[in-house]
Amino acid sequence: MGNVHYRFNTKSLAVERVKRTFRDKLMVFVRYLLAGLIFSVIVLIIGFTFFDSPKERMMRREIDQFRVQYQIMNDRLAVLENVLTDVQDRDDQIYRVIFEAEPIPRTIREAAFGGTDRYQHLAGYQNSELMSRTLQRIDQLASQLYIQSKSYDEVFEMALNKAEMLSSIPAIVPVSEGTNRLMSGYGMRIHPVYKTMRMHHGVDFTAPVGTPIYATGNGVVIRAERNNHGYGLMVEIDHGYGYITRYAHMSDFEVRRGQEVKRGEVIGKVGNTGTSTAPHLHYEVLRNDRSVNPVQYFYNDLTPEEFEIIIERASRVNQSLS
Repeated sequence: MGNVHYRFNTKSLAVERVKRTFRDKLMVFVRYLLAGLIFSVIVLIIGFTFFDSPKERMMRREIDQFRVQYQIMNDRLAVLENVLTDVQDRDDQIYRVIFEAEPIPRTIREAAFGGTDRYQHLAGYQNSELMSRTLQRIDQLASQLYIQSKSYDEVFEMALNKAEMLSSIPAIVPVSEGTNRLMSGYGMRIHPVYKTMRMHHGVDFTAPVGTPIYATGNGVVIRAERNNHGYGLMVEIDHGYGYITRYAHMSDFEVRRGQEVKRGEVIGKVGNTGTSTAPHLHYEVLRNDRSVNPVQYFYNDLTPEEFEIIIERASRVNQSLS
């Protein structure tokens, strides 16, 4: 009965049964079909917009896990970077100081590498920045570890040669009774000839002509000649490890160029040659081609009391002898 329809005929004033054709039935079916499709589309749009599918939820959980793992990796990298920084500081400020080696510059330790497109293959992903930053830190850490490994190889080699190095460093007074003979120290002093304040690059020891002069460390004689710039007869010894010592105003040589000498060996005699106003030895120490205060190296054959006396005498501002 539900599928039977009637209509009122106004002309005959009678209720007549409506006969539905196939076309009418088809149109009804099409309307229901379209309504169902529209409803389904709306439901799908709402579902995909506001709700995740089981597969999407699983992938989202995996992405969150990867993000957490990357963060844990970055935290561990931070710990490793702090440890490496401490190792580098120890290397520069302790180990290399012990062996008197120059520290490795930060520009070398933190040298840049690669190009701007080194991590280009990671671009375009949701977490590209995080992945690129993590990989960059790993590469930087690997580079610094390589440099540190090479540095330790060098320190190990210096440790093996420490005995030779300690024998080569100029560490004694070049004349006997040097504590009492020191006349002029390192620094600005009055020039004995020009009577003006000039930099005095060494120390002066007064002594009679002919007093023996001793090599202050093992090395090779690189000069034994008359100098035309005021030093007179002079000897220079290359001790290796960046050290050179200079002995000036001598009266005679006991060594020749190219000769190997040992610490304490007589290399010449005190004189009064060159720009000198009295018999004395002018003694210099050069470290990596730069003059340094020789007094700081008189520790090998002096007592603490004698070393304190010689430091005090060297600090006096007075006239040099050359």
